[in-house]
Amino acid sequence: MGVVEQVDIWLFRLLNHSLASPAVDDLMLFVTRPNLSFHLLVLAAAFMVIRKGRDGFVVLLLALLAVGLADFTASGIFKPLFQRVRPCFALEGVRLLVDQSHSWSFASSHAANSAAVASIIWIFFWKGKVVDRAFAALMIAYGLLVAWSRIHVGVHYPGDVLGGIVIGMASAIIVYTAAAWLLKRFVHGEALRRIRRMP
Repeated sequence: MGVVEQVDIWLFRLLNHSLASPAVDDLMLFVTRPNLSFHLLVLAAAFMVIRKGRDGFVVLLLALLAVGLADFTASGIFKPLFQRVRPCFALEGVRLLVDQSHSWSFASSHAANSAAVASIIWIFFWKGKVVDRAFAALMIAYGLLVAWSRIHVGVHYPGDVLGGIVIGMASAIIVYTAAAWLLKRFVHGEALRRIRRMP
């Protein structure tokens, strides 16, 4: 066992057991289960459309694409590639608060997906008015809480969560960069060509 893995296990035991408070169990279960906290994302989507109008639907589309890329990367590539056993199945004395299937641990798709959404929202809202910046900060905090909850409920190591966050941020950057390139290459480019053809 390498030093990095030993530190990861030590941090997991610290966060899942030693420093974990039963007082926040319900909160962690709420944010870690999409079927319980899904309405928060619906409210976030509604806020984006209200604040951005038709452009809000573009932001929503980019967020969905970023989540799709992040989820595929974390679950479809990294998990079968690394095949890391979840802490709840590999360690003794884990506080396991959810029913967990025997899927692989690295990287956390919950952390990747929530980081992808938070990153897209940050890109489009952070430079706006106070209410927009507050919304971006709130969604970042929500994404971090989702990531933290995966350790608290006993199904991921801190390294899994950190890896998921990096995947989510990278996915958002890739999707945003690709969309910006396509917009500049085809939409703006076509508009410029039409202008040039005008008499």
